Amino acid sequence: MMESHRSSCLLTFVLALSTVSHCHQNATKPPNIIFILADDYGFHDVGYHGSAIKTPWLDKLAAEGVKLENYYVQPICTPTRSQLMSGRYQIHTGLEHWIIWDVQPNCLPLEDVTVADKLKELGYATHAVGKWHLGFYKKDCWPTRRGFDTFFGYYTGSEDYFTHSRGCGMPGFNCSGFKSGLDFRDQELPMHNYTGSYSTHVFAQRAQQILENHNPKEPFFLYLPFQAVHSPLQVPEKYIEPYKHIADKHRRIYSGMVACMDEAIGNITQTATQLGLWDNTVLIFSTDNGGQILHGGNNWPLRGWKRSLWEGGMHGVGFIHSPLLQDTIQGTVNSELIHVTDWFPTLVAGIAGGNVSGLSLDGYNVWGSISQGKASPRKEILHNIDPIPYPRLDQHGDFYPDPYFSYHSNLPSSFNTTIRAAIRVGDWKLLTGDPGNSSWIPPPDSGIIPIHPVEQKGKHVWLFNIQEDPNEYHDLSEARPDKVKELVGRLQYYYNSLVPPFYPPGDPRANPALHGDIWTNWE
Repeated sequence: MMESHRSSCLLTFVLALSTVSHCHQNATKPPNIIFILADDYGFHDVGYHGSAIKTPWLDKLAAEGVKLENYYVQPICTPTRSQLMSGRYQIHTGLEHWIIWDVQPNCLPLEDVTVADKLKELGYATHAVGKWHLGFYKKDCWPTRRGFDTFFGYYTGSEDYFTHSRGCGMPGFNCSGFKSGLDFRDQELPMHNYTGSYSTHVFAQRAQQILENHNPKEPFFLYLPFQAVHSPLQVPEKYIEPYKHIADKHRRIYSGMVACMDEAIGNITQTATQLGLWDNTVLIFSTDNGGQILHGGNNWPLRGWKRSLWEGGMHGVGFIHSPLLQDTIQGTVNSELIHVTDWFPTLVAGIAGGNVSGLSLDGYNVWGSISQGKASPRKEILHNIDPIPYPRLDQHGDFYPDPYFSYHSNLPSSFNTTIRAAIRVGDWKLLTGDPGNSSWIPPPDSGIIPIHPVEQKGKHVWLFNIQEDPNEYHDLSEARPDKVKELVGRLQYYYNSLVPPFYPPGDPRANPALHGDIWTNWE
């Protein structure tokens, strides 16, 4: 039965990629999948988007594959990862408000099947190397309990690149008495022997080891969410050396971090090639959100940055590379609308030949669009609806959630435009509430003067034609009230199915001091 199913999966994949009517004689199993997720990587910070940062491997892989230039992620870490893993909008998992903090008893809902679960059902060996950030307060939330055969990395959202430890970090939570704790695991065991080793190197080396030890008779799914290039800004000095001319310290270190990540990706692809795995592998590269301007990232010429609902917070860098792609597709740019939720059905059904019927997914199988240049089945994207107010801003205009908001509070019975939300329908994008910092920030040392718009007090509706105005300069909300009404109607449609945000208060039992100075489960 399994052999029959695998043959069906393989035939589905081959027919999707090849113009010939018979299977390639060397294709004996479904393709391997490597999914690389870069953290806080800015839209402007890849070489092929005009960056001064050198990214030869990313440039090469993208140039030989398919660049996704109408591709969207979420404005911040946990929401993107939850939607990638579940194929569901964050309004349907209760994760629409913010990230999962280290002290919060929260995780990706256990009833949600993950993409790793489905690929494992199809006979894939499943591996996760890097950052999890989908909750760990109880063991059922851990990646090794969510479909991954192996895990090597850390559970929280950020930490020191060399010591692999972090302190308590939830805004508004009383962290007094909390000690810094180790957050680094091999499978489920805390690992102390990597202190002093830079995480980008360590994660790349583990990925290479997985490839070297892999049974070539079965397909693999390697999920590689790098820590890079999230803060803190740390990288071995040799990677900073080529960027000594950059005056801005944050940008200088960040550039070195990008260069190190690019080198690591090159090392992994070379290992796969040397082992004879590359010819039957599909590699996907994606950012998790826009670059953080305050920590060296840049999204020029887009508006806004990480945490915002402007394009700079969500328009991702993405591409696919594979020798399995048709020659006519390799080296092309795909401008079809694609969202991070689409990876679940695309990987499971489009690439691996599985079945996603019966699952409540918000994503679409866009493999036909990517591999054959067909129109995307996706016509709109719900960027988010967050009914919890953000009453406080830091000195940079960045949001921090209200830690005292009760997630049991009564939510508005219907959508209104004071609620923080954004939606894309065709070429049109509507933003409501307070979308976050709306500046256009050029790269440091570029000589371009930043533009900080002065918004009308009390304004909470913006409308843009993204096809004609990708950098969101021209608000058309007053000129096109018909479009505003149409898109507000779509937001109401999604609001009707919104799961109330689950944003519990921090729990003192998470204190690493209570667990041998380790961040671990406490329930």
